[in-house]
Amino acid sequence: MSIPDFQSLMLPLMKFAADQREHASRETADYLAQAFQLSDAEREEMLSSGQQTIFDNRVYWGIAHLKRAGLIESTRRGFFRITPRGQQILQQPPTKIDIRFLKQFPEYRQFIAPKRDKTANEEGAETITSHTPMELLEGSYQSIRQELAQELLNQVKKSSPAFFERLVVDLLLRMGYGGSRVDAGEAIGRSGDEGIDGTIKEDRLGLDTIYIQAKRWGERTVGRPDIMQFVGALSGKNAKKGVYITTSTFSDEAREFVNRNIGSTVVLIDGKMLAELMIDFNVGVFRVASYEIKKINNDYFNEV
Repeated sequence: MSIPDFQSLMLPLMKFAADQREHASRETADYLAQAFQLSDAEREEMLSSGQQTIFDNRVYWGIAHLKRAGLIESTRRGFFRITPRGQQILQQPPTKIDIRFLKQFPEYRQFIAPKRDKTANEEGAETITSHTPMELLEGSYQSIRQELAQELLNQVKKSSPAFFERLVVDLLLRMGYGGSRVDAGEAIGRSGDEGIDGTIKEDRLGLDTIYIQAKRWGERTVGRPDIMQFVGALSGKNAKKGVYITTSTFSDEAREFVNRNIGSTVVLIDGKMLAELMIDFNVGVFRVASYEIKKINNDYFNEV
């Protein structure tokens, strides 16, 4: 089954805490994962930031909302216990505990009041908050990133062959290849077919060499024959490593050929990946804003 949203976790979480014992957040996450019969893959699925699993993030926010409503309370760092109010609620358990249910408690209404969109209706507001704040933030970030990547790729496709050559060199340098800018410029020369075709140092010491081919193509797909020709060129130069860069896409047959090729290591970079690398290594883009996500340092408040 799919990973439940954090509102769906609230009632099972309360029933787990009904024994009035102190429970650890980690223990609770394990219990809920079993209750919802999540697979290992679902348990391990990460937020786009790679800092936390989606499920653990949703358990965290389920606990946070129940605390704000006064149904559970923190006992110490990473532990909680059901409150008398929570016990009273479970005497006649509701069919569901969600944001709508929690709004009956004044503390919770005060908690969510600043975050509500006054122009949105009740149903719309609750649909939005079915995701955790971290999921909303990361979803917005990914949306902005995807739009930027597409805009970048469109710009690259409209650029001249000479500009595309400089762009690839700049990107490889930012990624740590090529040594100096002068070395990289000398190592890669124009092929005369709207691309570049040459070699670049793998590291600053030049311990190994990477053979590069790049094609600034529009919609033409790079097929298996193109890659076979590239691999043949590697063999002719006694090279073991190559990178094929295109602004378009690679066919499934081309990717399969690379995966099965054992004579050399070839990396394929299509237009989508090229744009993402440009964003990651700040080529053709600049930072507009940055936001820090912080959490309370409970150790600071431990009194000796």
